[in-house]
Amino acid sequence: MKILHVNCSPRGRSAESFRLSEGIVGHLLGRHPGATVVKRELTSDTIPHVDGDYAAVLGGWRDVGEPAGGTLDDSDRLIAELEACDCLVIATPMHNFTVPSVLKAWIDHVVRVHRTFSVSRNGKVGKLRDRPVFIAVSSGGHYAGDAAWQPDFLTPYLTAILNTIGLFDITFFAVEGTAQGSDALMRARRDARAGLDRHFAERYASSRSSFAVGAC
Repeated sequence: MKILHVNCSPRGRSAESFRLSEGIVGHLLGRHPGATVVKRELTSDTIPHVDGDYAAVLGGWRDVGEPAGGTLDDSDRLIAELEACDCLVIATPMHNFTVPSVLKAWIDHVVRVHRTFSVSRNGKVGKLRDRPVFIAVSSGGHYAGDAAWQPDFLTPYLTAILNTIGLFDITFFAVEGTAQGSDALMRARRDARAGLDRHFAERYASSRSSFAVGAC
């Protein structure tokens, strides 16, 4: 079993989203102790935005067989990494109600027409094998539940864009209110971890085979 762990926070491994995602990975490793974890750190230095070469190929402005180069090579590597995993774990902050730019850059590379999705008369059809996706989100404010007071464009966007490439088994976890003082942060961490533990206890209990990769 292979777990792809994507971290999108500018705070790196000190981020609340990363802390929560480590809990997810811990549950997966507890169930699959022989699993391999591939870590993909997304920063402005490690993930380029798509370039003109990429656009030329996707737009059909370059002859078939002509060397692509540029960020299309990065796209190929990132897609291959995603295809090879059995579970995907994403750690991301919420920036201005949605995903940070580095995560958007990763999405632009892996959501690629003719490669990870095709276009039919009924719309876009994903070409990837479905697998569990776990997304750990951190937010300075509250965007879900009765305490919500800010918009959320992150969870519907990630759901829609991952569905586009064939990923439908998506679960979100969140640590909210991280900017509201130390006491609020401690409560948010505790509540997020309790939700995480509860989810995996239920997920494992409902799985017929305790070592079924598809169930993670």
